[in-house]
Amino acid sequence: MSARLLIVGPQGSGKGTQGVRIAEALGIPVVSTGDVFRANVAQGTELGQQVKAIIDGGSLVPDELTSAVVRDRLSQADAAEGFLLDGYPRNLAQVMHLDEFLEGRGESLDAVIALVVPREESLSRLTARASEQGRADDTEEAIATRLGIYERETAPILDVYGTRDVVDEIDGVGSLDEVTARIFAALEARGLHASPAA
Repeated sequence: MSARLLIVGPQGSGKGTQGVRIAEALGIPVVSTGDVFRANVAQGTELGQQVKAIIDGGSLVPDELTSAVVRDRLSQADAAEGFLLDGYPRNLAQVMHLDEFLEGRGESLDAVIALVVPREESLSRLTARASEQGRADDTEEAIATRLGIYERETAPILDVYGTRDVVDEIDGVGSLDEVTARIFAALEARGLHASPAA
């Protein structure tokens, strides 16, 4: 089943967990920028060396390099029939880069799954996770800053995809299974048939 998907949501929305569930049900790889960066760094690729130098210097990886790393990953054989993007594109510049890449292959995104979670819910989930995992750097202030960046930079990409009629807004509040069922129902309505693991 070919499906080219993007999952978007604020930190604490559960998009990482949901992304894995969707990808497994559709038999496509999850392409998460964090994982792709780490894999390139671990393998010592040329792209990985550039990423490592930037991160070690305390800077954010620029859009051009992020897009190059993702293009490289999407060009691998397992992503030929589809993929689920998580964490990319995270701003309007990266949307343009992805558009150019997919258009060059005669493809486009089939659906953008937007997990909708109220800010207070994200904050409380992330604060709980930080204390469970003993992440001292996840202060309420740091979490609020990350949510602010999401709202400023990433949320606007939904307007772009909204004009293309590919966005499915999913209520992200509820049990994991409830949210997964809502996502599968939205994909089903688009003719994308997921077969959830029993």
